[in-house]
Amino acid sequence: MDGTPRPLGSSGLAVGPLGLGCWPLAGMTRTGITPETARDTVAAALDEGILHLDTAYCYGEEGESERAIAAAVAGRRDGVFLAGKCGIHWEPGRKQCVDGRPERLRLEVAESLRRLGTDRLDLLYLHAPDPKVPLAESMGALRRLREEGLARCVGVSNVGLEQLREAHAAAGIAAVQLPYNMLQREIEREIVPWCRDHHVAVVAYWPLMKGLLAGTMARDRVFPASDSRHKYPMFSGEEFQRNLDFVEVVRGEAARLGCAVADVVLAWTAEQPGITSVLFGATAPDQVRTNAAALACTLDDAARRAIRDGIAARGPVAGRRAV
Repeated sequence: MDGTPRPLGSSGLAVGPLGLGCWPLAGMTRTGITPETARDTVAAALDEGILHLDTAYCYGEEGESERAIAAAVAGRRDGVFLAGKCGIHWEPGRKQCVDGRPERLRLEVAESLRRLGTDRLDLLYLHAPDPKVPLAESMGALRRLREEGLARCVGVSNVGLEQLREAHAAAGIAAVQLPYNMLQREIEREIVPWCRDHHVAVVAYWPLMKGLLAGTMARDRVFPASDSRHKYPMFSGEEFQRNLDFVEVVRGEAARLGCAVADVVLAWTAEQPGITSVLFGATAPDQVRTNAAALACTLDDAARRAIRDGIAARGPVAGRRAV
């Protein structure tokens, strides 16, 4: 993979092809995440040259992800590309609340900056549209925060094509963040071409699909109710087995290339047309170092062809999440 930073849309900024998604560091879906572990995981990313850190106001009930980043980047903030999100918060009982009111967005950004110990975000996303608030109104708030210097550029996450168009018209976005991986490629049909035409960067999350594509899951794996993956059709029954059949195709190419399965997956994702940066999660420094090795993983035409044929043989996948 070419590790050269890539233009972030028309913002004049650039990001590396890999970034650290800091949601797992909040400890809300994983056990055993201490503040020290979270800090050391972020520090390991920086040491490996992964300088794009992606967090959000709601990554932790008390900003645990942002606080870990602050501890890790102290003294090296100027070398880090820091992306944050606003528009989702937690209410008592871990009830997630989407709130796109301008006053709420401004409050969250101010708190995020305090937690992070910085005076600006490099990229600020609206985390998700609020159905009760016009999208243009929410994006107008982000535009004003950018104009005030609290964010160098703005973007939007978790949107469809029409919402993407509306957000861009309202605020001139630099990036959109959406799920994308070998088995979930819906955005290739319309969103990626639109972004390429309008010079909007695409930042992909879930490249390893919650570990499914990392090559470490046993076929008899059962996810307990405490693990959110039990809600996803991709992780159960025949769907799970077909997905693991596809992982074996990737494993074969990884062995031939001398790379880890996850590194082949990340390298493939990062080289897809229109994909600017790919976010991977980690809960320990060793995981970061393993995934950062994707920067040294170079795919050849044989690997690309095998993966393409494997995707075609796998066929359409089940819905992203159970109803």
